[in-house]
This record gives sequence, C-alpha cells and structure tokens, in this order.
Amino acid sequence: MLCKLAVFDLDGTILDTIDDLSASVNAALRESGFPERSVADVRRFVGNGIRKTLVLSAPEGTSEAAVDRLYADFSNHYHLHNADRTRPYPGIPELLETLRAAGIKTAVVSNKLDSAVKSLCGRFFPGLFDAAVGERDNVPRKPAPDGVLAVLEQLRVPADSAVYIGDSEVDIQTARNAGLDEILVAWGFKGRTFLAEHGAKHIVDTPTEIAALLTARDGGILA
Repeated sequence: MLCKLAVFDLDGTILDTIDDLSASVNAALRESGFPERSVADVRRFVGNGIRKTLVLSAPEGTSEAAVDRLYADFSNHYHLHNADRTRPYPGIPELLETLRAAGIKTAVVSNKLDSAVKSLCGRFFPGLFDAAVGERDNVPRKPAPDGVLAVLEQLRVPADSAVYIGDSEVDIQTARNAGLDEILVAWGFKGRTFLAEHGAKHIVDTPTEIAALLTARDGGILA
C-alpha cells in the first residue's frame, strides 16, 4: 500500500533544537536558583514533554509548585528565543518538498508546546505541512496516540497508509500505539545504537532514505 501521510516528530527529527531548549531550561533553572544542566543532560531528558524535562533537570525532590515556576519561566524564555540557534537538519526541507510533490501529505505531532510547534513550522517550513500540533491542555502527550489519531482524522488518512517518523523511544511507542509503521532517524537526539536497543524496526541515516522508502512504487515501507 502506498504511503499517503508522513507524520513527523519535531525536536531531533526535522529541527535541531537542542541548543535553544538547553538555553531556556537553564534560564528557568537560574531564575529559581538551581544549578544549570549541560546540553548533554538536556538531550537525555527531552522527549516526554517540557514539564518532564524540567522535572529531570531540577534537583531531586523539587516541589510541584517549584516545577510550575520552572515551566512558566521556561515558556516565557523559549517564546522569545526558540529560533536563536535552531535550524532544520540538512536535507529536511528538500525531503518535505519531495514527499509533497509525490502526493504524500505531511504533518507534525510533537510533545513541544503547541504554540512553539506552530511558530517553528511556520518559520522554517512555510507551506510544507498539512497539520502541525504540539502539547495542549487535556490532550495526552506522546507516547499516547491521541495527537497522531487526531491528525489522521483531520487529514482523512487511515493508519495503515501513514508512517510516523521520529528519533526516540517515545516515537517508537507512539507509532505503535497509533497503529502506524515507524521510521527512526539516526541523526537525532538519541542515536542509532539507542534506537536499535529499543527495538526500532527501520532506522535511516539520511532524509533521502526516507524519501526512497515512502515513494517506492512497490509500496516501500508499507508493502
């Protein structure tokens, strides 16, 4: 069966956001008088939503009220600085153009704040996504399938005609929870060895490999 929809994660998959994420995490930590974290630390902590990232970044035993303050401070800082050093990974804009030229719809489902998802997609990929959604109130975060299923319904594409593309164990589980096949990218925040250890079925090293899998005449990854 031919692919009709490619759903992408954002951070670590299509955008290299780690420097701006780290800067905003550390800005929030400083506001509360907490020790800062390295980029490597933040890279390990991301994937389950920013609140979880902040819980892991803060000292052990930090109260819920203190995490609330961190979340507010992070959000304020990131709103102003989410594109300071963030850039698309090489080949991603071209991949999206190739998929759309082949008649494949494209979407983003991320655990990043919804406002940031929409802002970054509009800034770096104007006109290249049919839908882009992030973390919202009353919608379970990935690996819950709710965001992906909502996009499938919005774009009127069945799960067996769609693929989820990400860079983490959260993305592997998201795809499976939503009933989609998966592609994991080795250039992201976790890396090939980590993904293989977590059972990834398809790991690619370049965006051109994704294009080849999704546009193959024999159905490619969905065959």
